[in-house]
Parts: sequence; structure tokens; C-alpha cells
Amino acid sequence: MKILLWTAISFILMPTAVSAQPIQKENVKIVRSASKNKIDIYCGGEIFTSFLFPDTTEKPILFPVRAANGTTVTRGFPIATRAGEPTDHPHHSGVWFTFENVNGLDFWNNSYAIPPEKKDKYGWIKTDSVTFEYGDSVGNLAYHAKWTNQQNDVLLEENTKLIFTCAPGQRIIDRITILKARIPVTFNDAKDGMYGIRLAHELQIPSKEDEKYSDNNGNMTIVKKGQDSIASGNYVTSEGKAGDDAWSSRARWCKVFAKMGNDSVSVTIIDHPANVNYPTFWHARGYGLFAANPLGEKVFTNGTSYTNLSLQPGESVTFRFRMVIDNGAETISPAALNQLADEFAQMK
Repeated sequence: MKILLWTAISFILMPTAVSAQPIQKENVKIVRSASKNKIDIYCGGEIFTSFLFPDTTEKPILFPVRAANGTTVTRGFPIATRAGEPTDHPHHSGVWFTFENVNGLDFWNNSYAIPPEKKDKYGWIKTDSVTFEYGDSVGNLAYHAKWTNQQNDVLLEENTKLIFTCAPGQRIIDRITILKARIPVTFNDAKDGMYGIRLAHELQIPSKEDEKYSDNNGNMTIVKKGQDSIASGNYVTSEGKAGDDAWSSRARWCKVFAKMGNDSVSVTIIDHPANVNYPTFWHARGYGLFAANPLGEKVFTNGTSYTNLSLQPGESVTFRFRMVIDNGAETISPAALNQLADEFAQMK
């Protein structure tokens, strides 16, 4: 058992992201979209991703996310559903940062699918300001949000900075999130958290048995063993865990990869040594949920230990994660990912 009482952290958001190889980088451009509550990020003149922050998504997200070759690595549902992809878990949208149990409120599973009479059990992350700047090969987007209940009472203030770096065949997103408590807050150890992405169908692990997916209303989708001809993905961690064995393991990084078109495309999440409970546990599911969750210890250890994180009013905690989207003739090597992890570890 670990119960963490976190003290305030002084943190200046001034890092820059770097690539593992001395290769020519691509220019980054960030622009406000004509659509409300949407900001677009471009690499080398091509769209990379968009930051979406309407209250109707229940949290800010990046969607869709593309590799340098234009391949989309995020599932389309529920925002822009593509034919043949799974339609389970409507709260799995793009790339996000939330948690299942904050003072008993579920911020992770909230979505349009929750019936109104049950909404009081779910939290909401509402973005109220966004700023950005860019130059040459790095772009920075910062936003402020409030973690609230359904009555708009604020539990936490969030200040996040997203750092986008572009290079041929590679995209990097560095995330620095500071959560500051407005009231006494406890992150109660829970399975569903924290930094996640819902993967494109191709990046799922081929099912070894019938797969059953249900949404918040109990609607069931069943994919029969051997009938999914699209999924071809696999996980591997820095500690050598592969496939379904990556789930619940601990490692400094975890990668999912698959053949998509003519390239091997991968998505890697890298943990930071300063994060709570480093190295993180991996909530890496074969059906396409891929998340780093340092506060899911109880489930991942079958109840042998757990970690709760508590903050008093005015206290804060910082989380840092790096996401690497890579494409090429071969998948990115463990040595290259270790170098990227080493560089990220120097980010203060």
C-alpha cells in the first residue's frame, strides 16, 4: 500500500522536444480552425492532429492523430466513424488525459452515452483558455481547464502544455500536465486512467477468441475469433513484455505497432522518471485501448498493493508523458526508443 500526499510543485513550462536522430526536422504550424473549439496542428504543411475542446466531449482531446505518412492511428468512432471499426466504449476518443475515480467521480467513462439520471456520478473537464506558439520544428499549445462535478463545482485546475515536434517519418507529442487542487482531492487507485489513446482498427491485436465489447448502455458488440481481417497489431514494452502480456506490466515505455499500408506504423508512450509510481503500469488492451496508468496498481497487482494520491487545497502534482508516432520500412527499434526516453527524462 502506498498513500501519497503530494506537496506543491514549482514548475516552469519551458521545455523543448528533441529527436533521437540528427535529421532535418519539419516546420510546425498551429492555427485556429474555422470550427469553434478546434485548433489544428500542421507538420511540413500537412495536418498532423487537431486539439478539440468543446464541453460536449466531456474532456479535451487530440483527434484525429496521424503518422508522418498521413496514416490515421486513432479510431474514428464516435466522432468520425469509419466503416468496419469497433463502436464500443464511446468515451474512447482520440488522445486524452483523465481518471476514473477522483473523490468518487468518474472522469474517464463520461460520454454522451451516460443517461441523464446517472450523470451526477461523472466528472467533467472543461477547457476555458488556450494559447499557442510555434516556430521552425516545434510548436507549443497550452490550455487551462477545470475538473468539475455536474454542478460546476471545481475539484482541480489543470494547466497542460503540449509540445509538438515533427521530423520525416516521426511525430512527437510531449505532454506536461499540472493538476492543482481547489478542495481536498484523492485519486483513488482505479483501473481506468490516465493518459490514453484509442487506436485505429489496424493496430488492434488479432483476437484469439470471441471478443465482446459493451458500451455504457449495455449494448453488446461481438467479434468472432478469426473474423477480424483488419487487426494486425502487437504490443512490446521496454522490459520485453509482448502482446497481451504488456497489460498490467510496468515499463518505461510501451509500443504498439502494425503494418498499415506500405509502412510499419507504431505508437509509443514513454513515461517520465519524475511521475508518480514510475515506471508506470500499462493499461494496454488488445481491442485498441492503450493507456499509461500509474494509479491503477490495485487491479494490475491483483490487489496485493495500491496507490492513492491525495492533494490538499493549493497543492499540485505534475504528470509528463511522451508519445512517439513513427512510420517506415521497419518498426522503430528499442535502442531508438530508449534514446528518446533518455532525452525525455531530462525534461524538467
